[in-house]
Parts: sequence; C-alpha cells; structure tokens
Amino acid sequence: MSPKNTKPNLSHSQVSEIVKRLYRLTASVIQSLPSYDDQNFYVAPSEGGEYILKIMNSEDSKNTLLIEVQTYAMSVLQQNGIPAQTALPNTSGEIMSLEEIDCGYGSQKYLVRLLTYLPGTTISKVPLTPQLLYETGKTAAKMDTVLKKMKHPHLHVLEREGFKWSLSNVALLEDYLYVLDGEPLLEVVKSVIEAYKSSVDPKRSSFRKCINHGDFNDLNVLVQPNDKEGYRITGILDFGDMNSGYYIHELAITVMYMMTEHPKPIEVGGPVLAGWESVLPLNEAEKDCLYVLVLSRFCQSLVLARYSVTLQPENEEYLMISSRKGVNILQQLWELGKEQVEKLWFE
Repeated sequence: MSPKNTKPNLSHSQVSEIVKRLYRLTASVIQSLPSYDDQNFYVAPSEGGEYILKIMNSEDSKNTLLIEVQTYAMSVLQQNGIPAQTALPNTSGEIMSLEEIDCGYGSQKYLVRLLTYLPGTTISKVPLTPQLLYETGKTAAKMDTVLKKMKHPHLHVLEREGFKWSLSNVALLEDYLYVLDGEPLLEVVKSVIEAYKSSVDPKRSSFRKCINHGDFNDLNVLVQPNDKEGYRITGILDFGDMNSGYYIHELAITVMYMMTEHPKPIEVGGPVLAGWESVLPLNEAEKDCLYVLVLSRFCQSLVLARYSVTLQPENEEYLMISSRKGVNILQQLWELGKEQVEKLWFE
C-alpha cells in the first residue's frame, strides 16, 4: 500500500513506446487491467503472443531486490508445475528495468517487467463447488511447499519487518483504526485484535515456517473449465505480498478470500482445509489458531482497504472489492464463535 502519487499512470502511447524500446515488440492491442498499487496492461504484439506489462509503483520500485526474489519465485513455481507468470528478458537480457517516466506528477522511477499471459478467468467468476475449493486448498499448500525449498542469495528480503499485510503483524492495525471511527464494526475489529494477541501470539513458536504468497485471493487465482464440467486452476497471480511467514497464514488467507465469493461463506472452510491437509496436515497449535487468523485477515482487508481509499479515492471501487463483501461475514463468524465454526470446518 503506497503513499499518494506513487501509483503509475501511463498512457497507452507510453506503454507502446516502452514495449518497443525494451522488448522490440509492436503492441497492436493494449488493454488496461485493474491493480491495487501498480499498473498492469494486457499487450498483444503484432509479432504474436500475449503478455502482461507490469509497472510497479514508485515506492515499491525502490526495492529491486524484493522484486527480483518475487520474480525468481514465480519461475521456480512454474518449473515445479504450479502455474505462475514468468518474466521475459528485455533487450539488455534483464528480467526487469528501472524506467524514469513522467505520469503527470513529475518524473519518477518505476520498475517495468513483461510477464507471460496466463489464460483463464478469475475464480471469483465461477461457482465455488466443494471440489474447486478442495483444489484451491491443495494448490495453496503445494505452492508453499515449493517456495519453502527455494534457494536464492537474497531470501532475507522476504523478512519484511513491519509489513502491514503480514498475519504476523495484526497488531499494527491499531494505528489505522481511526478509519472506522463511529462504526459498529470497530468494536468487533478491536476484539479480534485482542483475541489475536492472547491466543495466536503465544502459540506462534509452534507454527511451521515457510514463504507465503501472502495474497491468495479470489482475483489472483485463475481457472478454466476441465473435462468434468468443473474447473481447474490455471494461474496464480500477484506475488507482491510475498513474505517469510507460516503455512497456517497462507491457509487462513485462502479460506478468508474464498469465503467472500461463496453464497454460504461458513461452508468454505471444510473443503479448503481438506485440500490443504491432503498435502500438509496441520499440527494442534495451527488448528487452534485458524479461526482467529481468518478473522484477523478479514480485519486487515477491511481496515487497510479503507485506509487505501483515503490515499486513492478514485480507485475506491477496486480497493473495496473484498472488504465490502467481508463486513457481514466477519460479523457472522464472530457471532457464531470459535467452537461452532471449528465444528463446521474440522468435522
């Protein structure tokens, strides 16, 4: 989440020039795609092929090592059978370049990558059957087991101390609670943060560490129809929130976002959990904390989206997608209580 005026705002002619200069491709089709912090374009060159041009916001563009590790992780997943985008080398043989561009508020430096295009529609647009939810849990667990084995000289950059979106840092939300002033939801969010401090913090030493994608949400998972009248996962997008975390964090994030797309949200946990445990069974501490971690992610989504809107009011519709749907689910989950929810998920 970046401060004001760091989000790039390139015109189609600027995109065309960059694609020509850096990749020697003539863009015959350019389409703007939604993005939280960055700018993404679908590009179809006259030479053939389909690509996504990703221009990082100027704040995150300062952290080239982090972007390098994220881009490397995508290629490692692709090599291990998990469908992720990979970056194309530019004319200098580099997988990314720092470009000085004026988007209307003075020249700023933005990291530019051309990524492979993955076919499919977002999982948010198809019926979430128990089978597809099972596949989602299974894919998320497989992804984390591959990332756990990844070797790179700069993995330390994924520690990301103080990263707001990490489920290790839920207490940081307290700095942003003013965005909910006067709303009945504020009390629920405060209660969840207290539950996190009292029940998750003391058990963290029993969680198994790994590297998290960190944003396995309904807009970052692509699917296509399979032969059996269902859907299969064909793509995982957006590695911008990757961080050193714990397996249980990835599972909580996956459950939370799939709940926002389901007509009966409470029924999501069981099949996602079954898919996850087919790869990585949970230990007792992880099981015990799943409920509060899912609630905590709802709180992060809600509070940080509201905060983002104060920085980018023009982008409100996109920023609030998950958050709007999550308000009622958060209240419902909280009112049902841990025991009731766990009964539905684990049994």
